[in-house]
Amino acid sequence: MANAATVQPEWLIVDAENEVLGRLASKVAMLVRGKHKPTFTPHVNCGDHVIVINAEKVRLTGSKNADKEYQRYSGHPGGRTVELAKDLRVRKPEAMVEIAVRGMLPKNRLGRELFNNLHVVVGSEHKHEAQKPRSLDLNTIK
Repeated sequence: MANAATVQPEWLIVDAENEVLGRLASKVAMLVRGKHKPTFTPHVNCGDHVIVINAEKVRLTGSKNADKEYQRYSGHPGGRTVELAKDLRVRKPEAMVEIAVRGMLPKNRLGRELFNNLHVVVGSEHKHEAQKPRSLDLNTIK
Protein backbone atom coordinates (compact mmCIF):
# COMPACT_ATOMS: atom_id res chain seq x y z
CA MET A 1 0.00 0.00 0.00
CA ALA A 2 1.19 3.48 -0.82
CA ASN A 3 1.59 6.21 1.75
CA ALA A 4 2.55 9.87 1.62
CA ALA A 5 6.27 9.05 1.87
CA THR A 6 6.34 6.54 -0.99
CA VAL A 7 4.18 8.40 -3.52
CA GLN A 8 6.05 10.00 -6.43
CA PRO A 9 3.68 12.30 -8.32
CA GLU A 10 4.35 13.11 -11.97
CA TRP A 11 3.35 16.19 -13.93
CA LEU A 12 1.27 15.49 -17.04
CA ILE A 13 -0.07 17.74 -19.81
CA VAL A 14 -3.40 16.94 -21.46
CA ASP A 15 -4.64 18.85 -24.51
CA ALA A 16 -8.42 19.39 -24.34
CA GLU A 17 -8.78 20.64 -27.91
CA ASN A 18 -11.74 18.90 -29.65
CA GLU A 19 -12.21 16.51 -26.70
CA VAL A 20 -15.72 15.76 -25.41
CA LEU A 21 -16.09 17.29 -21.94
CA GLY A 22 -17.35 14.24 -20.04
CA ARG A 23 -14.88 11.80 -21.56
CA LEU A 24 -12.01 14.22 -20.92
CA ALA A 25 -13.13 14.79 -17.33
CA SER A 26 -13.41 11.08 -16.49
CA LYS A 27 -9.90 10.36 -17.76
CA VAL A 28 -8.40 13.41 -16.05
CA ALA A 29 -10.15 12.50 -12.77
CA MET A 30 -8.65 9.02 -13.00
CA LEU A 31 -5.16 10.51 -13.47
CA VAL A 32 -5.60 13.01 -10.62
CA ARG A 33 -6.87 10.26 -8.32
CA GLY A 34 -4.02 7.87 -9.26
CA LYS A 35 -6.18 4.96 -10.36
CA HIS A 36 -3.92 4.33 -13.36
CA LYS A 37 -1.01 3.34 -11.09
CA PRO A 38 -0.45 -0.18 -9.79
CA THR A 39 0.20 1.26 -6.31
CA PHE A 40 -3.23 2.92 -6.09
CA THR A 41 -4.45 3.21 -2.51
CA PRO A 42 -7.97 4.64 -2.01
CA HIS A 43 -7.21 6.68 1.12
CA VAL A 44 -3.91 8.26 -0.08
CA ASN A 45 -3.24 11.10 -2.50
CA CYS A 46 -1.23 8.98 -4.94
CA GLY A 47 -2.30 10.77 -8.14
CA ASP A 48 -0.41 12.98 -10.55
CA HIS A 49 -0.56 16.70 -11.21
CA VAL A 50 -2.49 17.19 -14.45
CA ILE A 51 -2.29 20.37 -16.55
CA VAL A 52 -5.22 20.71 -18.96
CA ILE A 53 -4.43 23.16 -21.78
CA ASN A 54 -6.81 24.64 -24.37
CA ALA A 55 -9.77 24.32 -21.98
CA GLU A 56 -11.80 26.81 -24.03
CA LYS A 57 -11.77 24.40 -27.01
CA VAL A 58 -13.49 21.52 -25.22
CA ARG A 59 -16.49 20.09 -27.07
CA LEU A 60 -20.05 19.54 -25.90
CA THR A 61 -22.16 17.06 -27.88
CA GLY A 62 -25.69 17.55 -29.09
CA SER A 63 -27.43 20.75 -28.04
CA LYS A 64 -25.72 20.92 -24.63
CA ASN A 65 -23.94 24.16 -25.52
CA ALA A 66 -27.32 25.94 -25.58
CA ASP A 67 -29.24 23.78 -23.07
CA LYS A 68 -26.81 22.74 -20.30
CA GLU A 69 -27.20 24.83 -17.14
CA TYR A 70 -24.67 25.44 -14.40
CA GLN A 71 -26.11 26.70 -11.14
CA ARG A 72 -24.59 28.25 -8.06
CA TYR A 73 -26.15 29.46 -4.86
CA SER A 74 -25.14 32.52 -2.82
CA GLY A 75 -26.59 31.25 0.46
CA HIS A 76 -29.25 33.96 0.60
CA PRO A 77 -32.97 33.42 -0.08
CA GLY A 78 -33.53 33.62 -3.81
CA GLY A 79 -29.77 33.59 -4.39
CA ARG A 80 -29.74 30.82 -7.02
CA THR A 81 -27.98 31.82 -10.24
CA VAL A 82 -28.31 29.75 -13.38
CA GLU A 83 -25.89 30.16 -16.27
CA LEU A 84 -25.94 28.41 -19.65
CA ALA A 85 -22.86 26.55 -20.87
CA LYS A 86 -22.34 28.96 -23.77
CA ASP A 87 -22.32 31.93 -21.36
CA LEU A 88 -20.00 30.20 -18.89
CA ARG A 89 -17.59 29.38 -21.75
CA VAL A 90 -17.37 33.10 -22.57
CA ARG A 91 -17.08 34.31 -18.97
CA LYS A 92 -14.78 31.66 -17.49
CA PRO A 93 -13.83 28.89 -19.98
CA GLU A 94 -11.74 26.81 -17.57
CA ALA A 95 -14.67 26.44 -15.14
CA MET A 96 -16.47 23.85 -17.30
CA VAL A 97 -13.55 21.41 -17.06
CA GLU A 98 -12.97 22.14 -13.36
CA ILE A 99 -16.63 21.53 -12.44
CA ALA A 100 -16.77 18.30 -14.45
CA VAL A 101 -13.59 16.87 -12.89
CA ARG A 102 -14.51 17.99 -9.35
CA GLY A 103 -17.80 16.12 -9.65
CA MET A 104 -15.89 12.90 -10.39
CA LEU A 105 -13.59 13.12 -7.36
CA PRO A 106 -14.49 11.88 -3.85
CA LYS A 107 -16.67 14.20 -1.78
CA ASN A 108 -14.42 14.36 1.31
CA ARG A 109 -11.09 15.78 2.56
CA LEU A 110 -9.12 13.63 0.13
CA GLY A 111 -11.21 14.86 -2.81
CA ARG A 112 -10.57 18.48 -1.87
CA GLU A 113 -6.85 17.74 -1.63
CA LEU A 114 -6.85 15.91 -4.97
CA PHE A 115 -8.55 18.83 -6.70
CA ASN A 116 -5.42 20.91 -5.99
CA ASN A 117 -3.55 18.57 -8.37
CA LEU A 118 -5.64 19.80 -11.30
CA HIS A 119 -4.40 22.85 -13.21
CA VAL A 120 -6.73 24.04 -15.99
CA VAL A 121 -5.38 26.67 -18.39
CA VAL A 122 -6.97 28.68 -21.18
CA GLY A 123 -4.68 28.55 -24.21
CA SER A 124 -1.56 26.47 -24.65
CA GLU A 125 0.79 28.46 -22.38
CA HIS A 126 1.11 27.47 -18.71
CA LYS A 127 3.32 28.43 -15.78
CA HIS A 128 4.48 24.93 -14.82
CA GLU A 129 7.42 24.48 -17.21
CA ALA A 130 9.85 24.17 -14.28
CA GLN A 131 8.23 20.87 -13.28
CA LYS A 132 9.06 19.40 -16.73
CA PRO A 133 5.59 17.99 -17.45
CA ARG A 134 5.19 15.01 -19.77
CA SER A 135 2.67 15.22 -22.59
CA LEU A 136 -0.02 12.55 -22.50
CA ASP A 137 -2.42 11.45 -25.23
CA LEU A 138 -5.86 10.67 -23.78
CA ASN A 139 -6.51 8.02 -26.43
CA THR A 140 -3.85 5.79 -24.84
CA ILE A 141 -5.82 5.63 -21.57
CA LYS A 142 -8.52 2.98 -21.27
